[in-house]
Amino acid sequence: DILNLQVYYPWEFHSSSPCRTVVFPLMTSGVTYWVVKSLQQLDICSSCINSYTLLVSPRLLFTIFSFVLDYSVYQLAPSWEADPWKALVLLAGSYVTLVFYTRTFTNTLEGLLFALLLVLVSSNKSDSSSLKPTSSPLIGIVTTAGFFNRPTFLAFALMPLLYWAGLNVDSQKSIKTIINPLLKLITCACFTAVVFITADTLYFTSVGLDNFYSIKKSSLFDVIAQLNHKMVVTPLNFLSYNLNPHNLAQHGSHPRVTHFTVNGIMLFGILHILAIGAGFKMLKKYIYQLMRVKSYYRGSPRVFVHSEGNPKLLLFYFVPLAFLSLFSHQEPRFLIPLILPLVLFNTSQNRAMKWKPVIIIFNVLGALVFGWLHQGGLIPCLFHLEHLMHSPGSSNHTRHYTLLFAHTYMPPRSLLNIKKRDTNIEVIDMAGSEEETLCQTVGQQAKNFTCNDCHFFVIIPGTVRATITKCGVLLKNETLIFPHLSMEDPPQISFLFSENWRSQLGLYILQLGRD
Repeated sequence: DILNLQVYYPWEFHSSSPCRTVVFPLMTSGVTYWVVKSLQQLDICSSCINSYTLLVSPRLLFTIFSFVLDYSVYQLAPSWEADPWKALVLLAGSYVTLVFYTRTFTNTLEGLLFALLLVLVSSNKSDSSSLKPTSSPLIGIVTTAGFFNRPTFLAFALMPLLYWAGLNVDSQKSIKTIINPLLKLITCACFTAVVFITADTLYFTSVGLDNFYSIKKSSLFDVIAQLNHKMVVTPLNFLSYNLNPHNLAQHGSHPRVTHFTVNGIMLFGILHILAIGAGFKMLKKYIYQLMRVKSYYRGSPRVFVHSEGNPKLLLFYFVPLAFLSLFSHQEPRFLIPLILPLVLFNTSQNRAMKWKPVIIIFNVLGALVFGWLHQGGLIPCLFHLEHLMHSPGSSNHTRHYTLLFAHTYMPPRSLLNIKKRDTNIEVIDMAGSEEETLCQTVGQQAKNFTCNDCHFFVIIPGTVRATITKCGVLLKNETLIFPHLSMEDPPQISFLFSENWRSQLGLYILQLGRD
């Protein structure tokens, strides 16, 4: 919208039933793109708009935002009996912080808002005699913003809000002083919701920023008429879509225990296992204490159970995990906001320090696999193609490019830097198509060459490169991008010890000639 580029609009942003707010993309990536565009218009940077700046500028902003996590951990650690510096080291050493919190995921924003919410509700833990007057309005704003970013934020916010409500009740002596902060929270939450609904309605009913800006210049009556025409409440659309099991099945169904048994370990390693162990120990001791209540009423001395760690932090961790496990579609990134309570819990009583070598090895491997190897060739491939298509030689006369991606993650078309008016570049995403379907499409495209300056590229992982050879098409040139690991088409272990091991961990750019 800002740079006038050809992109693929995901289903969440279709104007018919949008499931994502446009506010956060505009406030994050949108701001960085506007800065890049302004620098080029002012001739400060003549070629600012390229694949590298389109990728790095939003990530740089998110990396700066990620220090909200560091601030939150430093502020929260003393309140939860954890050493601030040890907690910061554990946070900074996690590959989740390094890989996920420096990328433009809505889950990243969800994690940052969750961290801010924990700071707000814990600000009076050490002195609960009086609540700060500004805390309840800010809690309302953050909670509503998190809900519009991802409605699953309510799962993360539930326990912090209950904890805040408990502090509020304990610290006040009259009904009026208890209700007053709650009214402030609800008022600010409603106002924030109105802001999001208004922005989303104006954007999605006008379909794009150009019409959005024209509406902003209109009269107040025109804006009200636009709002009355079709009010867009993206979280409701999100919940309506995701509560349908058939819709979730299209994105992949997983066992309900996937978060608990697989994703938690994949993201947090031994920290997740330690939390599970501590949780079972606490549960066992509380059950034992309940069983001894009967003895207490008979006159026996009351039994006090010493719990290993703060049970509230475990609730902050396991309650959201349990709610997210109710949905059949379970991706690891859904759990990345939980790193904060997990770090605080494992830093208290020096649990994590006993496992320092294991933690270091785990996070080094995690950073290598998920930050470098996993789908690692796709972005360099797009850089290469963007440079090829926009090179000075190709701009002198018209060339037609067809780019076919197969067995890769969906390529972000914005990094190809294709203007909306440019009709000479076609992108085909075959996803994980079967061999027969792939060969049929490749063969058809190869036969459709109608000019001497038509170029056809197939981008495919090395593990399925042989498929193109079977298609019987003429191979003109090939480029290997290393490394690239496709977990959907993993390499065989035996091939990794052969002379061609690089091809198994690479992404091929195959230029096909005329049949």
